Amino acid sequence: MFWPMFAVAMGFLGLAVLGVFAVRVFVEAQRLGRQVSDSARRINRAAEDLERAAVSTARAVDSL
Repeated sequence: MFWPMFAVAMGFLGLAVLGVFAVRVFVEAQRLGRQVSDSARRINRAAEDLERAAVSTARAVDSL
């Protein structure tokens, strides 16, 4: 009777460990998503700044 109970307990323990890892993966995936979103915003802002600089440079060159 000991071994079947031990096997069931180990099964539940294994599921608990898998659950902990699943939660950790979920949290890290959310964090990565936030970082990607932040990076995309920063890249878009830099692209807009570059476009404004290009327009002002083109105007300066045209006025020569």
